[in-house]
Amino acid sequence: MTRHLTLAALLLSGTAAMAQQTDLTIALQLEPPHLDPTSAAAGAIDQVLYSNVFEGLTRFTETGAVEPGLASDWEISEDGLTYTFTLQDGVTFHDGTDLTAEDVVFSFERAMAEDSQNAQKVLFENIDTVEAVDPQTVRLTLSQPDGSLLFNLAWGDAVIVAPESIDTIKSDPVGTGPFQFDEWIQGDRITLERYEDYWGEAPALTEATFQFISDPTAAFAAMMAQDIDAFYSYPAPENLPQFAADPRFQVLEGSTEGETILGINNQQKPLNDVRVRQAIAHAIDRQAVINGAMFGQGTPIGTHFAPHHPDYVDLLELSPHDPERARELLAEAGYPDGFTTTLKLPPPSYARRGGEIIASQLREVGIETEITNLEWAQWLEEVFRGRDFGLTIVSHTEPMDINIYARPDYYFGYDNPAFQDVMERLGATADPDERGNLLAEAQRIIAEDYVNAYLFQLGVATVADARIEGLWTNAPTQAVDLTDVRWTE
Repeated sequence: MTRHLTLAALLLSGTAAMAQQTDLTIALQLEPPHLDPTSAAAGAIDQVLYSNVFEGLTRFTETGAVEPGLASDWEISEDGLTYTFTLQDGVTFHDGTDLTAEDVVFSFERAMAEDSQNAQKVLFENIDTVEAVDPQTVRLTLSQPDGSLLFNLAWGDAVIVAPESIDTIKSDPVGTGPFQFDEWIQGDRITLERYEDYWGEAPALTEATFQFISDPTAAFAAMMAQDIDAFYSYPAPENLPQFAADPRFQVLEGSTEGETILGINNQQKPLNDVRVRQAIAHAIDRQAVINGAMFGQGTPIGTHFAPHHPDYVDLLELSPHDPERARELLAEAGYPDGFTTTLKLPPPSYARRGGEIIASQLREVGIETEITNLEWAQWLEEVFRGRDFGLTIVSHTEPMDINIYARPDYYFGYDNPAFQDVMERLGATADPDERGNLLAEAQRIIAEDYVNAYLFQLGVATVADARIEGLWTNAPTQAVDLTDVRWTE
Protein backbone atom coordinates (compact mmCIF):
# COMPACT_ATOMS: atom_id res chain seq x y z
CA MET A 1 0.00 0.00 0.00
CA THR A 2 2.79 2.38 0.94
CA ARG A 3 4.60 1.58 -2.29
CA HIS A 4 1.48 2.40 -4.34
CA LEU A 5 1.05 5.74 -2.55
CA THR A 6 4.69 6.61 -3.13
CA LEU A 7 4.40 5.81 -6.83
CA ALA A 8 1.25 7.91 -7.10
CA ALA A 9 2.97 10.80 -5.37
CA LEU A 10 5.89 10.59 -7.77
CA LEU A 11 3.55 10.61 -10.76
CA LEU A 12 1.71 13.63 -9.39
CA SER A 13 4.91 15.50 -8.68
CA GLY A 14 6.13 14.74 -12.20
CA THR A 15 2.91 16.15 -13.66
CA ALA A 16 3.27 19.26 -11.52
CA ALA A 17 6.85 19.69 -12.67
CA MET A 18 5.76 19.54 -16.29
CA ALA A 19 3.04 22.10 -15.60
CA GLN A 20 5.47 24.46 -13.92
CA GLN A 21 8.10 24.83 -16.62
CA THR A 22 9.94 28.06 -15.92
CA ASP A 23 12.62 28.28 -18.62
CA LEU A 24 12.14 29.67 -22.11
CA THR A 25 14.21 29.70 -25.29
CA ILE A 26 13.19 32.42 -27.73
CA ALA A 27 14.90 33.06 -31.05
CA LEU A 28 15.82 36.32 -32.74
CA GLN A 29 17.17 36.81 -36.24
CA LEU A 30 19.75 39.46 -35.31
CA GLU A 31 22.37 39.32 -32.57
CA PRO A 32 23.16 42.55 -30.68
CA PRO A 33 26.54 44.14 -31.47
CA HIS A 34 26.95 44.72 -27.72
CA LEU A 35 24.75 45.03 -24.63
CA ASP A 36 24.58 48.76 -23.85
CA PRO A 37 21.23 50.16 -25.06
CA THR A 38 22.40 53.70 -24.28
CA SER A 39 25.24 53.78 -26.81
CA ALA A 40 24.00 52.23 -30.06
CA ALA A 41 21.03 52.36 -32.42
CA ALA A 42 20.80 48.58 -32.89
CA GLY A 43 17.27 47.42 -32.12
CA ALA A 44 18.54 43.94 -31.27
CA ILE A 45 20.00 45.31 -28.02
CA ASP A 46 16.57 46.45 -26.79
CA GLN A 47 14.96 43.24 -28.01
CA VAL A 48 16.99 41.32 -25.44
CA LEU A 49 17.35 43.85 -22.62
CA TYR A 50 14.41 46.30 -22.57
CA SER A 51 12.31 45.84 -19.41
CA ASN A 52 14.07 42.52 -18.83
CA VAL A 53 17.48 43.74 -17.65
CA PHE A 54 17.25 47.53 -17.94
CA GLU A 55 14.46 49.89 -16.87
CA GLY A 56 13.76 53.60 -17.23
CA LEU A 57 11.78 56.07 -15.14
CA THR A 58 8.81 55.28 -17.39
CA ARG A 59 8.13 52.34 -19.69
CA PHE A 60 6.01 51.39 -22.69
CA THR A 61 3.12 48.96 -22.48
CA GLU A 62 2.19 46.76 -25.42
CA THR A 63 -0.32 49.39 -26.61
CA GLY A 64 2.35 52.08 -26.78
CA ALA A 65 0.98 53.81 -23.69
CA VAL A 66 3.43 55.05 -21.07
CA GLU A 67 3.28 53.88 -17.47
CA PRO A 68 5.47 54.23 -14.35
CA GLY A 69 8.76 52.33 -14.35
CA LEU A 70 11.49 53.12 -11.86
CA ALA A 71 9.54 56.27 -11.01
CA SER A 72 6.48 55.46 -8.91
CA ASP A 73 4.96 58.88 -9.65
CA TRP A 74 5.83 62.41 -10.72
CA GLU A 75 4.69 66.00 -10.50
CA ILE A 76 4.76 68.56 -13.31
CA SER A 77 4.96 72.27 -12.54
CA GLU A 78 2.25 74.57 -13.89
CA ASP A 79 4.62 76.10 -16.42
CA GLY A 80 5.62 72.61 -17.65
CA LEU A 81 9.31 73.26 -17.01
CA THR A 82 9.89 71.13 -13.91
CA TYR A 83 9.30 67.38 -13.55
CA THR A 84 9.83 65.90 -10.10
CA PHE A 85 10.08 62.10 -10.03
CA THR A 86 9.75 59.88 -6.95
CA LEU A 87 11.64 56.60 -7.28
CA GLN A 88 10.18 53.21 -6.42
CA ASP A 89 11.10 51.84 -2.99
CA GLY A 90 13.64 49.06 -2.57
CA VAL A 91 15.19 49.09 -6.03
CA THR A 92 18.62 47.52 -6.34
CA PHE A 93 20.94 46.98 -9.26
CA HIS A 94 21.91 43.42 -10.08
CA ASP A 95 25.26 43.96 -8.37
CA GLY A 96 23.39 44.53 -5.10
CA THR A 97 23.84 48.30 -4.86
CA ASP A 98 20.83 50.51 -4.16
CA LEU A 99 19.31 52.66 -6.89
CA THR A 100 19.36 56.32 -5.84
CA ALA A 101 18.59 59.63 -7.46
CA GLU A 102 22.32 60.09 -8.06
CA ASP A 103 22.25 57.09 -10.43
CA VAL A 104 19.49 58.77 -12.43
CA VAL A 105 21.51 61.99 -12.58
CA PHE A 106 24.56 60.03 -13.75
CA SER A 107 22.58 58.18 -16.43
CA PHE A 108 21.01 61.29 -17.90
CA GLU A 109 24.14 63.42 -17.76
CA ARG A 110 26.03 60.60 -19.48
CA ALA A 111 23.39 60.44 -22.22
CA MET A 112 23.36 64.23 -22.63
CA ALA A 113 27.13 64.72 -22.61
CA GLU A 114 28.83 66.28 -25.61
CA ASP A 115 30.81 63.09 -26.26
CA SER A 116 27.79 60.82 -25.63
CA GLN A 117 27.37 57.84 -27.94
CA ASN A 118 23.62 57.72 -27.26
CA ALA A 119 21.81 57.16 -30.55
CA GLN A 120 18.82 59.25 -29.44
CA LYS A 121 20.36 62.32 -27.82
CA VAL A 122 17.42 64.27 -29.23
CA LEU A 123 15.26 62.69 -26.49
CA PHE A 124 17.11 64.76 -23.92
CA GLU A 125 17.56 68.01 -25.85
CA ASN A 126 15.01 69.98 -23.78
CA ILE A 127 16.47 68.90 -20.43
CA ASP A 128 18.44 71.78 -18.91
CA THR A 129 19.44 70.28 -15.55
CA VAL A 130 19.04 67.02 -13.63
CA GLU A 131 19.44 67.08 -9.86
CA ALA A 132 19.02 64.70 -6.94
CA VAL A 133 16.71 66.38 -4.44
CA ASP A 134 17.18 63.49 -2.03
CA PRO A 135 18.00 59.77 -2.49
CA GLN A 136 14.45 59.00 -3.71
CA THR A 137 13.66 62.20 -5.65
CA VAL A 138 14.93 63.50 -8.99
CA ARG A 139 14.14 66.91 -10.49
CA LEU A 140 14.40 67.58 -14.21
CA THR A 141 14.32 71.23 -15.27
CA LEU A 142 13.56 71.88 -18.94
CA SER A 143 14.67 74.71 -21.18
CA GLN A 144 11.19 74.74 -22.71
CA PRO A 145 7.99 72.75 -22.14
CA ASP A 146 8.14 69.26 -23.63
CA GLY A 147 4.89 67.33 -23.61
CA SER A 148 6.70 64.28 -24.95
CA LEU A 149 9.11 63.98 -22.04
CA LEU A 150 7.41 61.04 -20.28
CA PHE A 151 7.21 59.26 -23.64
CA ASN A 152 10.86 60.00 -24.40
CA LEU A 153 12.00 58.64 -21.04
CA ALA A 154 10.34 55.29 -21.82
CA TRP A 155 12.75 54.62 -24.72
CA GLY A 156 15.47 52.03 -24.30
CA ASP A 157 18.01 54.79 -24.85
CA ALA A 158 16.86 56.42 -21.58
CA VAL A 159 17.24 53.47 -19.20
CA ILE A 160 19.06 53.91 -15.90
CA VAL A 161 22.51 52.36 -15.68
CA ALA A 162 24.82 51.60 -12.75
CA PRO A 163 27.77 54.04 -12.71
CA GLU A 164 30.18 51.36 -11.52
CA SER A 165 29.25 49.09 -14.46
CA ILE A 166 30.08 51.44 -17.33
CA ASP A 167 33.52 50.03 -18.11
CA THR A 168 32.07 46.57 -18.80
CA ILE A 169 28.44 47.39 -19.69
CA LYS A 170 28.80 46.30 -23.31
CA SER A 171 29.64 42.73 -22.33
CA ASP A 172 28.29 42.49 -18.76
CA PRO A 173 25.21 44.69 -18.37
CA VAL A 174 23.97 45.57 -14.89
CA GLY A 175 20.41 46.85 -14.61
CA THR A 176 17.48 46.92 -12.20
CA GLY A 177 15.06 44.66 -14.09
CA PRO A 178 13.45 41.34 -13.18
CA PHE A 179 16.18 39.41 -15.05
CA GLN A 180 19.94 39.67 -14.69
CA PHE A 181 22.53 38.92 -17.33
CA ASP A 182 24.03 35.44 -17.06
CA GLU A 183 26.01 34.51 -20.19
CA TRP A 184 26.67 35.57 -23.78
CA ILE A 185 28.08 32.98 -26.15
CA GLN A 186 28.68 35.19 -29.16
CA GLY A 187 27.26 33.90 -32.39
CA ASP A 188 24.86 31.64 -30.50
CA ARG A 189 22.90 32.85 -27.47
CA ILE A 190 22.42 35.17 -24.49
CA THR A 191 21.06 33.77 -21.24
CA LEU A 192 19.23 35.74 -18.55
CA GLU A 193 18.19 34.50 -15.13
CA ARG A 194 15.57 35.74 -12.71
CA TYR A 195 16.84 38.40 -10.29
CA GLU A 196 15.57 37.23 -6.92
CA ASP A 197 15.81 40.66 -5.26
CA TYR A 198 13.72 42.42 -7.92
CA TRP A 199 11.77 45.37 -6.50
CA GLY A 200 8.57 44.61 -8.41
CA GLU A 201 6.45 41.57 -9.13
CA ALA A 202 8.63 38.53 -9.73
CA PRO A 203 8.41 37.06 -13.25
CA ALA A 204 7.17 33.50 -13.71
CA LEU A 205 10.27 32.55 -15.72
CA THR A 206 13.45 31.66 -13.88
CA GLU A 207 15.62 31.55 -17.00
CA ALA A 208 15.37 32.93 -20.53
CA THR A 209 17.67 32.16 -23.44
CA PHE A 210 17.78 34.31 -26.57
CA GLN A 211 18.97 32.12 -29.45
CA PHE A 212 20.24 33.83 -32.63
CA ILE A 213 19.15 32.24 -35.91
CA SER A 214 19.66 34.41 -38.98
CA ASP A 215 18.71 31.98 -41.74
CA PRO A 216 14.94 31.63 -42.42
CA THR A 217 15.30 27.97 -43.40
CA ALA A 218 17.09 27.20 -40.15
CA ALA A 219 14.43 29.18 -38.28
CA PHE A 220 11.70 26.99 -39.74
CA ALA A 221 13.57 23.78 -38.93
CA ALA A 222 14.30 24.82 -35.33
CA MET A 223 10.72 25.84 -34.71
CA MET A 224 9.19 22.71 -36.25
CA ALA A 225 11.55 20.50 -34.24
CA GLN A 226 10.65 22.51 -31.11
CA ASP A 227 14.31 23.08 -30.39
CA ILE A 228 13.18 26.61 -29.51
CA ASP A 229 9.99 27.69 -27.74
CA ALA A 230 9.28 30.87 -29.70
CA PHE A 231 10.65 33.00 -32.52
CA TYR A 232 10.12 36.75 -32.27
CA SER A 233 9.64 38.54 -35.62
CA TYR A 234 9.68 35.26 -37.51
CA PRO A 235 11.68 35.91 -40.72
CA ALA A 236 9.71 33.83 -43.27
CA PRO A 237 6.06 34.97 -43.40
CA GLU A 238 5.28 32.37 -46.06
CA ASN A 239 5.56 29.72 -43.32
CA LEU A 240 3.03 31.33 -40.99
CA PRO A 241 -0.08 29.50 -42.32
CA GLN A 242 1.64 26.16 -41.68
CA PHE A 243 2.41 27.11 -38.08
CA ALA A 244 -1.11 28.46 -37.57
CA ALA A 245 -2.57 25.14 -38.71
CA ASP A 246 -0.39 23.13 -36.33
CA PRO A 247 -1.95 22.77 -32.83
CA ARG A 248 1.50 22.75 -31.25
CA PHE A 249 1.97 26.42 -32.12
CA GLN A 250 0.37 29.83 -31.97
CA VAL A 251 1.04 32.72 -34.33
CA LEU A 252 0.82 36.22 -32.86
CA GLU A 253 0.42 38.73 -35.68
CA GLY A 254 0.73 42.35 -34.66
CA SER A 255 2.13 45.66 -35.76
CA THR A 256 5.34 47.54 -35.10
CA GLU A 257 6.19 51.24 -35.04
CA GLY A 258 7.13 50.93 -38.71
CA GLU A 259 4.91 53.14 -40.87
CA THR A 260 5.64 51.89 -44.37
CA ILE A 261 5.10 54.63 -46.93
CA LEU A 262 5.49 55.43 -50.57
CA GLY A 263 7.62 58.50 -49.95
CA ILE A 264 6.93 61.40 -52.33
CA ASN A 265 9.28 64.27 -53.13
CA ASN A 266 6.95 67.19 -52.41
CA GLN A 267 9.41 69.67 -53.96
CA GLN A 268 9.69 67.98 -57.37
CA LYS A 269 7.31 68.66 -60.25
CA PRO A 270 4.67 67.36 -60.81
CA LEU A 271 4.69 65.78 -57.33
CA ASN A 272 4.50 69.23 -55.73
CA ASP A 273 0.83 69.36 -56.83
CA VAL A 274 -1.46 67.92 -54.14
CA ARG A 275 -3.80 66.60 -56.86
CA VAL A 276 -0.97 64.49 -58.27
CA ARG A 277 -0.10 63.13 -54.84
CA GLN A 278 -3.76 62.36 -54.21
CA ALA A 279 -3.94 60.56 -57.56
CA ILE A 280 -0.97 58.42 -56.54
CA ALA A 281 -2.70 57.55 -53.26
CA HIS A 282 -5.89 56.51 -55.07
CA ALA A 283 -3.92 54.41 -57.57
CA ILE A 284 -2.57 52.15 -54.84
CA ASP A 285 -4.30 49.02 -53.62
CA ARG A 286 -2.77 48.67 -50.15
CA GLN A 287 -4.07 45.18 -49.51
CA ALA A 288 -2.60 43.92 -52.77
CA VAL A 289 0.77 45.31 -51.68
CA ILE A 290 0.44 43.70 -48.23
CA ASN A 291 -0.56 40.36 -49.74
CA GLY A 292 2.04 40.37 -52.49
CA ALA A 293 5.02 41.82 -50.66
CA MET A 294 4.34 40.74 -47.07
CA PHE A 295 2.28 37.54 -47.45
CA GLY A 296 -0.60 39.38 -45.76
CA GLN A 297 1.42 40.59 -42.79
CA GLY A 298 0.70 44.28 -42.23
CA THR A 299 -2.09 46.68 -41.25
CA PRO A 300 -3.34 49.27 -43.79
CA ILE A 301 -2.82 52.88 -42.69
CA GLY A 302 -4.14 56.19 -44.00
CA THR A 303 -1.71 58.47 -42.18
CA HIS A 304 1.68 58.37 -40.49
CA PHE A 305 0.70 56.90 -37.12
CA ALA A 306 0.69 53.47 -35.52
CA PRO A 307 -2.76 51.81 -35.41
CA HIS A 308 -2.07 50.29 -31.99
CA HIS A 309 -1.50 53.71 -30.44
CA PRO A 310 -4.45 55.00 -28.35
CA ASP A 311 -4.51 58.29 -30.32
CA TYR A 312 -4.61 56.70 -33.78
CA VAL A 313 -7.26 58.04 -36.16
CA ASP A 314 -8.43 55.79 -39.00
CA LEU A 315 -8.24 57.95 -42.13
CA LEU A 316 -8.24 55.22 -44.76
CA GLU A 317 -11.46 56.71 -46.19
CA LEU A 318 -9.45 59.65 -47.56
CA SER A 319 -7.43 57.47 -49.93
CA PRO A 320 -9.32 54.35 -51.03
CA HIS A 321 -8.15 52.40 -54.06
CA ASP A 322 -9.94 54.24 -56.89
CA PRO A 323 -8.05 54.21 -60.23
CA GLU A 324 -10.79 56.15 -62.01
CA ARG A 325 -10.58 58.98 -59.48
CA ALA A 326 -6.79 58.89 -59.84
CA ARG A 327 -7.07 59.45 -63.61
CA GLU A 328 -9.53 62.33 -63.06
CA LEU A 329 -7.16 64.02 -60.63
CA LEU A 330 -4.22 63.67 -63.02
CA ALA A 331 -6.30 65.27 -65.80
CA GLU A 332 -7.31 68.11 -63.46
CA ALA A 333 -3.65 68.69 -62.65
CA GLY A 334 -2.77 68.89 -66.37
CA TYR A 335 -1.46 65.36 -66.86
CA PRO A 336 -4.23 63.51 -68.74
CA ASP A 337 -1.64 61.18 -70.27
CA GLY A 338 0.25 60.70 -67.02
CA PHE A 339 3.97 61.29 -66.50
CA THR A 340 7.20 59.48 -65.66
CA THR A 341 9.11 59.64 -62.38
CA THR A 342 11.76 57.69 -60.49
CA LEU A 343 11.12 54.99 -57.90
CA LYS A 344 14.23 54.32 -55.81
CA LEU A 345 14.07 51.25 -53.58
CA PRO A 346 16.21 50.27 -50.56
CA PRO A 347 17.02 46.58 -49.86
CA PRO A 348 14.18 45.32 -47.59
CA SER A 349 11.73 42.96 -49.25
CA TYR A 350 8.78 45.20 -48.40
CA ALA A 351 10.42 47.84 -50.63
CA ARG A 352 11.72 45.63 -53.44
CA ARG A 353 8.63 43.41 -53.68
CA GLY A 354 6.27 46.27 -52.90
CA GLY A 355 7.93 48.50 -55.47
CA GLU A 356 7.18 46.13 -58.34
CA ILE A 357 3.52 45.90 -57.28
CA ILE A 358 3.12 49.66 -56.85
CA ALA A 359 4.84 50.36 -60.18
CA SER A 360 2.25 48.15 -61.86
CA GLN A 361 -0.63 49.89 -60.06
CA LEU A 362 0.67 53.35 -60.99
CA ARG A 363 1.09 52.26 -64.62
CA GLU A 364 -2.64 51.50 -64.73
CA VAL A 365 -3.43 55.19 -64.21
CA GLY A 366 -0.72 56.47 -66.55
CA ILE A 367 2.22 57.01 -64.19
CA GLU A 368 5.41 55.31 -65.36
CA THR A 369 8.22 54.68 -62.89
CA GLU A 370 11.90 54.15 -63.53
CA ILE A 371 12.90 51.68 -60.81
CA THR A 372 16.38 51.76 -59.28
CA ASN A 373 17.39 49.28 -56.56
CA LEU A 374 19.78 50.84 -54.05
CA GLU A 375 21.82 49.50 -51.16
CA TRP A 376 21.20 51.22 -47.82
CA ALA A 377 24.28 53.44 -48.08
CA GLN A 378 23.23 54.56 -51.57
CA TRP A 379 19.64 55.16 -50.44
CA LEU A 380 20.81 57.30 -47.54
CA GLU A 381 23.05 59.31 -49.83
CA GLU A 382 20.73 59.77 -52.83
CA VAL A 383 17.27 59.78 -51.27
CA PHE A 384 17.50 60.64 -47.59
CA ARG A 385 20.30 63.20 -47.76
CA GLY A 386 20.42 64.12 -51.45
CA ARG A 387 16.65 64.17 -52.12
CA ASP A 388 17.40 62.95 -55.63
CA PHE A 389 14.22 60.95 -56.16
CA GLY A 390 10.59 61.14 -57.17
CA LEU A 391 9.19 58.19 -55.21
CA THR A 392 10.65 55.71 -52.74
CA ILE A 393 9.42 53.08 -50.30
CA VAL A 394 10.65 52.94 -46.71
CA SER A 395 9.40 51.96 -43.28
CA HIS A 396 9.82 54.58 -40.53
CA THR A 397 10.38 52.48 -37.41
CA GLU A 398 10.94 55.17 -34.76
CA PRO A 399 8.09 55.43 -32.22
CA MET A 400 5.77 58.43 -32.46
CA ASP A 401 7.70 60.11 -35.27
CA ILE A 402 4.91 62.21 -36.84
CA ASN A 403 6.99 65.27 -35.91
CA ILE A 404 9.24 64.63 -38.93
CA TYR A 405 6.53 66.34 -41.00
CA ALA A 406 7.34 69.58 -39.19
CA ARG A 407 10.84 69.56 -40.68
CA PRO A 408 10.86 71.25 -44.12
CA ASP A 409 14.40 69.98 -44.73
CA TYR A 410 13.36 66.35 -44.24
CA TYR A 411 13.81 64.17 -47.30
CA PHE A 412 10.23 64.36 -48.61
CA GLY A 413 10.27 68.18 -48.42
CA TYR A 414 6.92 68.95 -46.78
CA ASP A 415 6.61 72.55 -45.57
CA ASN A 416 3.28 73.43 -43.93
CA PRO A 417 3.28 76.18 -41.23
CA ALA A 418 -0.12 74.98 -39.96
CA PHE A 419 1.28 71.53 -39.24
CA GLN A 420 4.40 73.01 -37.69
CA ASP A 421 2.18 75.06 -35.36
CA VAL A 422 0.34 71.91 -34.24
CA MET A 423 3.66 70.22 -33.44
CA GLU A 424 4.84 73.28 -31.52
CA ARG A 425 1.67 73.27 -29.42
CA LEU A 426 2.02 69.50 -28.91
CA GLY A 427 5.54 69.96 -27.58
CA ALA A 428 4.31 72.49 -25.03
CA THR A 429 1.38 70.36 -23.86
CA ALA A 430 1.48 67.67 -21.20
CA ASP A 431 -2.27 67.13 -20.73
CA PRO A 432 -3.12 63.71 -22.26
CA ASP A 433 -6.52 64.74 -23.65
CA GLU A 434 -5.18 67.88 -25.27
CA ARG A 435 -2.25 65.94 -26.71
CA GLY A 436 -4.68 63.42 -28.15
CA ASN A 437 -6.63 66.20 -29.86
CA LEU A 438 -3.48 67.72 -31.33
CA LEU A 439 -2.22 64.34 -32.56
CA ALA A 440 -5.57 63.70 -34.24
CA GLU A 441 -5.35 67.09 -35.95
CA ALA A 442 -1.80 66.37 -37.08
CA GLN A 443 -2.76 63.00 -38.54
CA ARG A 444 -5.59 64.54 -40.53
CA ILE A 445 -3.50 67.42 -41.91
CA ILE A 446 -0.87 65.20 -43.49
CA ALA A 447 -3.50 62.74 -44.74
CA GLU A 448 -5.47 65.53 -46.44
CA ASP A 449 -2.28 66.99 -47.91
CA TYR A 450 -1.36 63.52 -49.26
CA VAL A 451 2.23 64.23 -48.27
CA ASN A 452 3.07 60.60 -48.88
CA ALA A 453 1.05 57.56 -49.88
CA TYR A 454 0.54 55.67 -46.62
CA LEU A 455 0.72 51.92 -47.19
CA PHE A 456 0.79 49.77 -44.08
CA GLN A 457 2.09 49.39 -40.57
CA LEU A 458 4.95 46.94 -40.77
CA GLY A 459 3.80 43.70 -39.26
CA VAL A 460 5.55 41.51 -36.75
CA ALA A 461 4.72 37.86 -36.26
CA THR A 462 5.85 35.74 -33.35
CA VAL A 463 5.60 31.96 -33.62
CA ALA A 464 5.42 30.31 -30.20
CA ASP A 465 4.58 27.11 -28.41
CA ALA A 466 0.80 27.10 -27.92
CA ARG A 467 1.26 26.74 -24.14
CA ILE A 468 3.04 30.07 -23.70
CA GLU A 469 1.15 33.21 -22.72
CA GLY A 470 2.16 36.80 -22.05
CA LEU A 471 4.26 37.50 -25.15
CA TRP A 472 3.57 40.88 -26.76
CA THR A 473 1.66 40.70 -30.03
CA ASN A 474 2.47 44.28 -31.06
CA ALA A 475 5.86 45.99 -30.90
CA PRO A 476 5.44 49.61 -29.75
CA THR A 477 9.18 49.55 -29.21
CA GLN A 478 11.83 47.04 -30.23
CA ALA A 479 11.53 44.75 -27.24
CA VAL A 480 10.79 41.16 -26.25
CA ASP A 481 9.32 41.92 -22.84
CA LEU A 482 9.37 38.69 -20.77
CA THR A 483 8.04 40.16 -17.53
CA ASP A 484 4.57 38.59 -17.92
CA VAL A 485 5.50 35.48 -19.92
CA ARG A 486 4.62 32.09 -18.46
CA TRP A 487 3.81 28.51 -19.40
CA THR A 488 0.15 27.57 -18.97
CA GLU A 489 0.70 23.84 -18.45
